[in-house]
Amino acid sequence: MIWVFSQTASKKPTLASSRSWEGLSPVEKDKYVDMQELTALIRDEIANLMGDDAPVQPFDFTKKPYVVLVVGVNGVGKTTTIGKLASMLRKQGKKVVIGAADTFRAAAVDQLCVWAERAGADIVKQAMGADPASVAFDTVKSAVAKDADVVLIDTAGRLHNRVDLMNELTKIRNVISRVVPDAPHEVLLVLDGSTGQNAFIQAREFSKATDVTAMAITKLDGSAKGGVVVGIADTYKFPIKFVGIGEGIEDLKVFDKKEFVEDLFKLEDIQ
Repeated sequence: MIWVFSQTASKKPTLASSRSWEGLSPVEKDKYVDMQELTALIRDEIANLMGDDAPVQPFDFTKKPYVVLVVGVNGVGKTTTIGKLASMLRKQGKKVVIGAADTFRAAAVDQLCVWAERAGADIVKQAMGADPASVAFDTVKSAVAKDADVVLIDTAGRLHNRVDLMNELTKIRNVISRVVPDAPHEVLLVLDGSTGQNAFIQAREFSKATDVTAMAITKLDGSAKGGVVVGIADTYKFPIKFVGIGEGIEDLKVFDKKEFVEDLFKLEDIQ
C-alpha cells in the first residue's frame, strides 16, 4: 500500500492511495481534509486491514486443557511471552502447565523454569537434546492428569531449514493429539515488533511450516510501534492476540486494535 501526501495552495494536505477503498472517497474526489480528518482516515483504513472489530478472545476455556503451541525464532521474546502469558492466566485463576520443548538450548529451558516459578505455573522438561515431541507429549499428559486449564508449549526457535521446522512441528502436533484429539487449539507465532521486514519474512516462513492461528507482538515499548504487523495481518489473516510492552511480568496485554492504531498514527507524528 502506498500513501501519497501533497500540499495544496491552501496548505491543506490531500491523500491518494495505490488501492481504492470506499472509506477514502472524500479524499479521492479531491476534497481537502485537515490533519485531524486525515489522521482519522488513515486510522480507519489501517484498522480495516486488521480484521473485524470484535474484542479479542484469547482462549476458549470450554476446551480443557486448552493447548497452545508457541512458535517463533530465537530472540523475539518467545520464552518471555510464555512466562508473561502464564502469569496472566494464573491471575485469572487458571491452572497452567508449561512444556519446555526447545531442548536444543539450555538457556531456553533454564529461562523458562525461572518464568514458570515466577508465574506460579507447573513445568515439564527433559534432558538437553531430548526429543521435543516427547516433551510435548509428557506436558499434555501431565496437564490432563492435573486437570489443568491451559498448556503452553515452547518450541525450538531455530532449525536448519523450513523442512526441519515443518517436520518438528508436525511431529509435535501429532503426538499431543494422541492425548487431546483436537490439540493444539492455538499455534501462536511470536514476532518482534521492532524488526521490520524480518518479521514479515518470519511470518511467511512459519505460515508455510505450520498452521499459524494467531500472533503475539513483542517489544512495543520505546520507539518501536510494530507497523509491519499491519501488513502481516492483512496478508496472512493472523489475528493479533497479545502485545508485549516491556520486560516486566505484567507487561503483556490482550491486543486492542483501536488503541494500537491510534498509537501507530498519532496526529503529532503526521504533523
